[in-house]
Amino acid sequence: MSKIIWDDTGKRLYETGVKQGALYPLQGDGAYSKGVAWNGLTNVTEKPSGAEASAQYADDIKYLNLVSTEEFGGTVEAFTYPDEFAACDGSVEVATGVTVGQQNRKLFGLSYRTALGNDVDGTDHGYKLHLIYGALASPSEKEYKTVNDKPEAISFSWDITTTPVLVVGCKPTASLVIDSTKVDSAKLAALELILYGTDGVEPRLPLPNEIVDIFKNATPTALTVSSVPADEATAVAVGGNLVLTFNNKIAKESILVTSAAGAIIPVTKTFDVTGKILTIDPNADLTAATVYLVTIIGVVDIYNQTLAASVVNFTTA
Repeated sequence: MSKIIWDDTGKRLYETGVKQGALYPLQGDGAYSKGVAWNGLTNVTEKPSGAEASAQYADDIKYLNLVSTEEFGGTVEAFTYPDEFAACDGSVEVATGVTVGQQNRKLFGLSYRTALGNDVDGTDHGYKLHLIYGALASPSEKEYKTVNDKPEAISFSWDITTTPVLVVGCKPTASLVIDSTKVDSAKLAALELILYGTDGVEPRLPLPNEIVDIFKNATPTALTVSSVPADEATAVAVGGNLVLTFNNKIAKESILVTSAAGAIIPVTKTFDVTGKILTIDPNADLTAATVYLVTIIGVVDIYNQTLAASVVNFTTA
């Protein structure tokens, strides 16, 4: 055991600032996709509530404490907000540039960064990524004032409440924090590619379980796929399934099965619990002695790696 030392060099840590805000409206499929930059973000106040002890008494003494459920809420302030936030603020665009207020408010996710500083590196020491899920904005006042000799930009403010999402091995949560000074830099870079997007891949807010997978697993290898039946296979059973096996967990795909003539074959696609094995079950038996194509496109893994497009062709028995 070593002696306690206060204010050692490099240990005078502090946290400051808020920047790189991004909004992720909740989509109909339950995913936080199509993220957009939130410019003009000035303040995010996190306000946990609950987790209060309730004393229980027996035998004329304090017997135990029961703790209430903790909830996560907060306040978001900004000089402006992205157009996509209008639906989250209860507005619907009925014509270009014309919005109607007091409508149902859409749930959203939010990410932002705060700087980590110390006495050696200043604010370049590192940063924290804050991720918020299941947020619902409450109505708030908007004050418009005349321009005077001390003009100020209008500042908008929203109180938010949240609905927690599931996390394996933990209680449901509405908040995650990733510390850049403690996590693997390659895995953090992979997460940021997902959060902020790349050319051809839209930014999205991954759910907590996916983020846990990223940081718990080993550094990802390049995305690959193998198929059953294999390319150029013959005598494939007309009632059989197609199985694609990937080496990394898959986040999304746009795989198609077609006839050689280009007709799309209706199928049902199912991933196993690992998210790596995709079973493609045609809705009806395939035609005998016919060539079919499996076009593997739009495949992105949880590390935001994109698989090069390829085609597997096979002939039924």
